[in-house]
Amino acid sequence: MRFFAVALTFFGVAASYAQTPEVPHKMHFADLTLTIRDDARREIQKDVDALTKHPRYFGVKVERAKTYFPIIEKIFEEERLPLDFKYLVLQESALIADAVSVSNAVGFWQFKDFTALEMGLRVDKEIDERMNIYSATRGAAQYLKKNNYLFNNWLLALQSYQMGGGGVQRAIGDRYNGARHMEINSDTYWYVKKFLAYKIAFEDAVKGEPQVKVNPYPILSPKSLSELAKELAMDEATLREYNKWIRGNKIPADRTYALLVPAGHLNEDFNSLMVASNKDEKHPLPTVKPEVQSIKTHINGVKAIQAVPGETITSLASRAGISLSNFLRFNDMSIDATIQPGSYYFIKKKRNRAEVAQHTVRHGETLWSISQHYGIQLKQVKKLNKTMHKEPSEGDLVWLSAEQAHATSLTPVAIETEVVEVDDDRFFNWEVKPATKNVISTPEPVLPVTKTEVREEVLALPTRDSIHQVKPKENLYTISKMYGVAVTDLLAWNNLTITEGLKIDQRLLVKIPVKALAAVAQDSEREPQVIIHEVKGSDTLYSVARQYNVTIKDLMDWNKKEDFSLALGEKLTIWPK
Repeated sequence: MRFFAVALTFFGVAASYAQTPEVPHKMHFADLTLTIRDDARREIQKDVDALTKHPRYFGVKVERAKTYFPIIEKIFEEERLPLDFKYLVLQESALIADAVSVSNAVGFWQFKDFTALEMGLRVDKEIDERMNIYSATRGAAQYLKKNNYLFNNWLLALQSYQMGGGGVQRAIGDRYNGARHMEINSDTYWYVKKFLAYKIAFEDAVKGEPQVKVNPYPILSPKSLSELAKELAMDEATLREYNKWIRGNKIPADRTYALLVPAGHLNEDFNSLMVASNKDEKHPLPTVKPEVQSIKTHINGVKAIQAVPGETITSLASRAGISLSNFLRFNDMSIDATIQPGSYYFIKKKRNRAEVAQHTVRHGETLWSISQHYGIQLKQVKKLNKTMHKEPSEGDLVWLSAEQAHATSLTPVAIETEVVEVDDDRFFNWEVKPATKNVISTPEPVLPVTKTEVREEVLALPTRDSIHQVKPKENLYTISKMYGVAVTDLLAWNNLTITEGLKIDQRLLVKIPVKALAAVAQDSEREPQVIIHEVKGSDTLYSVARQYNVTIKDLMDWNKKEDFSLALGEKLTIWPK
């Protein structure tokens, strides 16, 4: 069976979306009535306008929604989850199976590996159910329901999908628990307003029959993809394109998996992440001359490529010969960022330090633009300038060298020790324990492992078996970060499941890359020392937690605090992890 892309038919439906929906003053979501104030209406309308501005880009997402929404709706009905949550998958991944965020969340519903395992999904080298629409949707439904048990309020459950249930509890408390009417204003969390924009933009557009239909084909026994392709009389490449959750060549028999079998007019952009151009889509992108394509350079020893007029993130990443997710990660960018013609973008990972010690901020510069100018990772710039809680102003001094920053500050600077990253929304994760063991300056780990491709490269190196004895307050996540391995590896090496939990003094097998042994040994020998931090005028619980690589919850527990207030001169007890 062969499938042909019919572009004119596929995108012709976009003409019917010419009328941009208007944000109403009142709307319904799940079992709530929402009153939207004018300030919030203006914010949400901007997002609606942006979503519907480019008919081709919007039309592709509409077609994906028409294809996958029937599956999602059926699962939501079985799980008794409000159907309105189906628009969240568009916000999270644009219904791209292998979408990867800058924080390494993967799949349709953007699960990190640890959360996916908690939700019962299989994530390993053979199968990644985060990219299976059936498994991932059921996991998302269960996660949302679990958080709704805390609030009896679906809007707060929605917010918890991004912040976590504990984060919402601490940020809002219980004053909206059980509410059936809520007001949306400028103070409403951005993620909620973004979701409402997606619901408004797509609600009417996704009605009607899809051009691509997918049917489940249950796999009850071990089979290879080539065997299934012959069995279904279809092209193996097409079958793999719609089933990216199969990471190897064979589907195991540990559970029943649902293979997606597509039918209809398949367009080449259906499974690809597209980014709308700022240009009028009636005008084609300019042809890039060969001599322009070769404009590459090295900034801080890292390869970079210059953007030309009309390029988008996807076209620039393609020209650079790297994946879109790597391009975004190398340049500390989000998917909705705009490419600036003439600017340079990195095609390799930026370094941990610049060639100069400091930079005086010029008008219009941001920490991101400074990190790009000097070829230094944005997270490292932020570590070196921890007291800077917002974007710098003209004339401010930004440190780019750890040695110089440390020499001029009484505050210890942790250099490249693994910490819990803050996603693009800048929301601090309350519950996750950081991987750093102390706040003393430490050399850069030889083999930092934070991304899948880096981890696979590391695990391909020689390893040495080691035994780790579980200490109080340790869990699989903190131990995996301590040794630079994945949670899934720890589970496999020790024949554990994610639901078993760990016991104090339990012995775990860890296969440590040989080059990382020295760093691990040095780290394990250090004894944590209590720190007394005296609160300064600019301090907040957030900034202090980030400074010492601990969580806000830890700070509150250690200091018996019941709220977020700090007093000038107050002394906080801190136990480095």
